[in-house]
Order: sequence, then C-alpha cells, then structure tokens
Amino acid sequence: MEIEEMKLPDAYRVRPRKWVDARGEFFESYKHDELARQTGHAFTPLQVNYSSSSRNTLRGIHGVVIPPGQAKYVSCVRGTLLDFVVDLRLGSPTFGQYDTTRLDAGDGTAVYVAEGLAHGFVALTDDACISYLCSTQFVPGTQYDIQPFDPELAVPWELGLTGDPVVSEKDAGAPGLAEAADRGLLADYRECQALYARNRAAAAG
Repeated sequence: MEIEEMKLPDAYRVRPRKWVDARGEFFESYKHDELARQTGHAFTPLQVNYSSSSRNTLRGIHGVVIPPGQAKYVSCVRGTLLDFVVDLRLGSPTFGQYDTTRLDAGDGTAVYVAEGLAHGFVALTDDACISYLCSTQFVPGTQYDIQPFDPELAVPWELGLTGDPVVSEKDAGAPGLAEAADRGLLADYRECQALYARNRAAAAG
C-alpha cells in the first residue's frame, strides 16, 4: 500500500495496491505494521463502526476528547464520499485547517485520522457506506461536535453537495470552534504528541 501524509500532521492517505484477475480483485485495506512503519503511529482497532447515508448527507465535524482520544481509519465500502479531516489541536502548526479526500468503494482509498484531529464527510451517492476502525471503544460523553458551517473554519462542504445538505439536529446545533475551545473540548497539540509517543512505546512492548 502507498501511504502519504496529508497537509495536516498525523493525517495520512492510504492507497492500496490491487491484484486483479478473471475472478475479480483483492487488496489489503489495512496493515498494522505497514502503517506503523510509514507513519510512526501505532494503531490497533478496538471497535469497528459503519454508517450509511443518502446523497448530500453531511456528517461532522466530530472528534473525541483526550482522554481517552480516538484515532480512526476511515474507508468507503459502498458508494462514494468526500472526506474532510480538520485539525483542532490547539497549538498545532495547521490548527483550523482541513484537507479533503475522495473515498470511493471502487478504489479502496482510506484515511488515517490521529487522536485530536476531527472528521466529517459528505455522501456523494445514495446509500454510501463508511467504515471506521477505531482505536478506542465508545465512551458516552467523550465525543464532541463542532458546528460544520462555522465561518471560522470555512470547510468547503459545497464541493461535495449537489443539493441542500442533510444534517442532524445535533450537528446543526453544535458549538463553533471558539466556543468549543472555551469549553475545554479541544486537545493540545503537545498533549497529542505525547499520546502518540505513549502508544508507540506500548506497541513496542
């Protein structure tokens, strides 16, 4: 697999190599040792989630407070999505910035999102299904949501929309970036780097 760092530190785009023959095709979607070798991140999934969405559904911006934090390995298993990673780590050199990736079930591209980064997407097709491999199990009360249309972030969701966005009440009513920071929901960049180091040490034994 080919792994490249996105413009946000600790976010990576993963493109698999496919084997194709008369029967169809095969590819490795996730490989623990290869991701660790190329990124320095030790990622062990403890929970797997799926969600399906109709065209123009917008889900995000979502994150998990530290502790416990949650890294995600995101791929599209049906249809097509426009994926967004947003850097909400206070003190990060790319704080408040975003990067986008088109995730299509046909090519198998995935995105690794380290702890402290936030995530969202727009469904480009009907019945689009996204898969999340998660480094921690769900802990009630630890997920936070950011207003997806906060002008301070100016995430260009319109790049993936062909109509009015379908947004949950929870996302539509979420606080903006400044309010989330005031509430203490956002992680510190140095705190995240220390967490990444601890995860590497634990994986090394």
